Amino acid sequence: MKISIWITLLLIIVAYPTFAQDVEMADSFRADGKIYVVVTILSIIVVGLFSYLFYLDRKVSRIENSTTNK
Repeated sequence: MKISIWITLLLIIVAYPTFAQDVEMADSFRADGKIYVVVTILSIIVVGLFSYLFYLDRKVSRIENSTTNK
């Protein structure tokens, strides 16, 4: 489990420069102040996905443990 977390963090750090390109649409959003809305919505989506995956993992683990104990 810990190895997958470290690999994910490493991939995010390595892939970050590709996301930091100069995009005209992002510049206009930044100039209008709308970039904060976009970042907030994306953050909510990512947090929601991670929390759903965490919930699903716990549920599957609980089911696995209940079938193993029988």
